[in-house]
Amino acid sequence: MEERTEDDAEEDWLQLRPMEPLPSQCCGSGCSPCVFDLYHRDLARWEAARASNDRSLLNEKQSQSCSSELSPETFLAFRISAMERLPADTYHIRFARPGNSQLGLQPGQHLILRGMVDDLEIQRAYTPISPANAEGYFDVLIKCYKTGLMSRYVETWRVGDTAFWRGPFGSFFYQPNKHGELLMLAAGTGLAPMVPILQSITDNADDETFVTLVCCFKTFEGIYLKTFLQEQAQFWNVQTFFVLSQENSPEQLPWSYREKTRFGHLGQDLVEELVGCCRKKPFALVCGSPEFTKDMAGCLLGAGLTKDSYFLF
Repeated sequence: MEERTEDDAEEDWLQLRPMEPLPSQCCGSGCSPCVFDLYHRDLARWEAARASNDRSLLNEKQSQSCSSELSPETFLAFRISAMERLPADTYHIRFARPGNSQLGLQPGQHLILRGMVDDLEIQRAYTPISPANAEGYFDVLIKCYKTGLMSRYVETWRVGDTAFWRGPFGSFFYQPNKHGELLMLAAGTGLAPMVPILQSITDNADDETFVTLVCCFKTFEGIYLKTFLQEQAQFWNVQTFFVLSQENSPEQLPWSYREKTRFGHLGQDLVEELVGCCRKKPFALVCGSPEFTKDMAGCLLGAGLTKDSYFLF
């Protein structure tokens, strides 16, 4: 038997060295731990094992979990049980949970989805829209873009396929009655974190928080979750408004939407009006594109709110 040399042993260790993630593997949402945090953790573990020449120290490393419990560090497989294509190239997707188990997220927290396209690993953040206490499933909204890598991956999905998620992430934790009034400003799929927060309020008879939800879309047809939003607006402490950027005629809308719909873009004047209509100074939640989020932060400050009076998802 040929005797192994020190060079052979060194080569073995180099093959075990963790691979540094590509920029595409970072979702960019500020998760903790990020894929780069996990890489540096595994690299430190590898360096310690190599220094002591003890490979057993690497045994704790995992890339995905066989458990049914979510973890921010390891990916867990979920089966797609239903898919619905919505307007504006958006999908409403349901993932199955084992038995009647709950996902374990706080309302508004998000997960990281891992995808593979052309042998390139990518990761993106999505917020489940299902109730925090949903049993046996969770739902997400995913908008697909023509040039998006994750979009290419999602559009290959079929019912019965498996996708890998890790989490939860997110630093906003809703507490019933902490804020007397919430002003929610959402654009497109930025509606996602608002949905479970809103539902947790209306499901709790002891939560008397007032909610003003402003949904920004291009067209009336493109509004997501119309039935859900109509149901929520029936509660005594919820009011909903819509801002449509590519329509300008109230006569084209159903009667029930005409009084609560504005046209154009959500800007300083309307934000000031919304804040002024609140019963007390609200705490604002904002979610949408980076440009929308930045603009709304400026509008809220201009409307008299302070930086500790709003949260940007």
